[in-house]
Amino acid sequence: MSDEPRSQTHDDPTVDIPAGPRPEFGPTAGQQGSRRSRLRRGLLVAAAVFGLCGLLYGGDLAMSRGEVPRGVTVAEVPVGGMERGAAATKLRGQIEPRLAQLVPVRAGDVETTLDPAAAGLAVDWDDTLDQAGAQPLNPWTRLTSLFTTRDVDVVTTGDREELTAALEQLRSETDRVPAEGTIRFDEATPVAVDPVPGQVLDVPAATEAVLDGWADGSAVGLPVTTTPVSTTPEGVRTALTEIAEPAVSAPVTVTGDGADAELEPEVIAEALRFAPDDQGGLDATIDNPTVVDALAPQLEDTEQQGKDAEVVLQGGSPTVLPSVTGRGIDWKVSLEPLMEVLTGTDDRSLPARYVEEPAELTTEQAEALGINEVVSEFDTSGFADDSGRNIKRIAEQVDGAVVKPGETFSLNGYTAPRNAANGYGEAGIIDDGRPDRGIGGGVSQFATTLFNASYFAGMTDIEHNEHSYYISRYPEGREATVFEGALDVRFRNDSPNGILIDTAWSPDSITVRFWSTKHYDVESNTSGRSDFTEPSTQRVSGDPCIESSGSPGFTVTNTRTVRDADTGAVVSNDGHTTVYDPQPKVICE
Repeated sequence: MSDEPRSQTHDDPTVDIPAGPRPEFGPTAGQQGSRRSRLRRGLLVAAAVFGLCGLLYGGDLAMSRGEVPRGVTVAEVPVGGMERGAAATKLRGQIEPRLAQLVPVRAGDVETTLDPAAAGLAVDWDDTLDQAGAQPLNPWTRLTSLFTTRDVDVVTTGDREELTAALEQLRSETDRVPAEGTIRFDEATPVAVDPVPGQVLDVPAATEAVLDGWADGSAVGLPVTTTPVSTTPEGVRTALTEIAEPAVSAPVTVTGDGADAELEPEVIAEALRFAPDDQGGLDATIDNPTVVDALAPQLEDTEQQGKDAEVVLQGGSPTVLPSVTGRGIDWKVSLEPLMEVLTGTDDRSLPARYVEEPAELTTEQAEALGINEVVSEFDTSGFADDSGRNIKRIAEQVDGAVVKPGETFSLNGYTAPRNAANGYGEAGIIDDGRPDRGIGGGVSQFATTLFNASYFAGMTDIEHNEHSYYISRYPEGREATVFEGALDVRFRNDSPNGILIDTAWSPDSITVRFWSTKHYDVESNTSGRSDFTEPSTQRVSGDPCIESSGSPGFTVTNTRTVRDADTGAVVSNDGHTTVYDPQPKVICE
């Protein structure tokens, strides 16, 4: 046997393969056949599954043709997989009843309701179902629809004008002005009032919000515009504990000269005022008049009442009654430390501070007025008894009036209100050019008498108004009527001396005198009548009715010339034209 290695013969005789283990070059023929068999079986299974899925997909498409897609809900009502008509019927049955109910709405922190019918709101079911779409072709979408839901919004319609009008009506509930925090009192118990921001309903935005969500079954949020406040609840409570509660914890004693006064907690509570500060809290102040009203009567006996000087007629000549200087409490100074006392914890008392109170018209000032002699006098007569009583009353009120240099006298301001409570009764008046009756009738005769006294005293005429038609007992173009709130007699004293008005009444006449120092000579000149107008005839049925024969109207001009009493120089020369209406002839039927 040879020592050379043995060789094995292969298909290729040119290759020598060394002796030893044989190398693995690939599967054997049997293995390859097995793999091909398994691959064929897998493809057959896949084809079968795919075919089955195709059959199921096609069947699902065929069975669901024309239906609402699976998983669809409308306002939480399931309609997926239903025929469109059936879905619409179901929605109407379950949703429409609640749509007829009031819709809850919330505007800021205000909750209220909206009537959908009154607001012109309705539901479009066709458009609602159109939102659900058609049956999806995507197999995955169809598969997932078996396990998921998709909610579709209700499509609504509405008349915007009606909805806007309905929302505008809600403003009385939703809108409010901002209210700052404060402190109120239940008698003497302080209570914190929290601030409340203001808000205004945003109607355009609220209109869209209602249209979008009113049919969903939940409250609709309505947009509002808010107005902030500067106070905070914490700031209010700080003022409560640091100011209000200490302030009313006990009375405050005000010590006067010989007597004391008590300021009770109830009065303190009434007088306290709170306003926002700049830091979210409250500033406190005291209303002094409220405090004074409570304290002044208790300390009245500690004060000495002053008295103005008076100019009176005694023995037929002016006499000055001297003034008296008073002594009273200076409440402004006295109450300056009150807030500190109220919020402190120690002594709850403060002293009343007294000051002298000079008379408004001192003796010296009254004497310097130069009221020494009669500078003018005028009288009228011829009045009925009822008118005479009113003339007497107004004369009593004006008698003794003093008009200082530069002052303006107003008859209405001095005697109003002229009513029954002040001693006036019903008498004849002129109403719209016709005789009538009313409270205070006759006072125009006093007004005419007063006007003429001021006229001849050289007073500056500020206001006078003639009667609408001429009354024969008065001088033409130089007479006056009055009516509270509309017609007045006013004159200004431009002389360097004061005026004392003296009145004298009798049952058939009224006289007015002006006392002063004579500075002027006054001349009156009245033109003849011109431009006559004839009266009309009025027939009046029923009461009240007073017959009148009527009289023609006419025009006159009065000229007043005022001269310096010492030099005779003309101070003024003024003309005034009066047009009198015809007095209508009244026939009572």
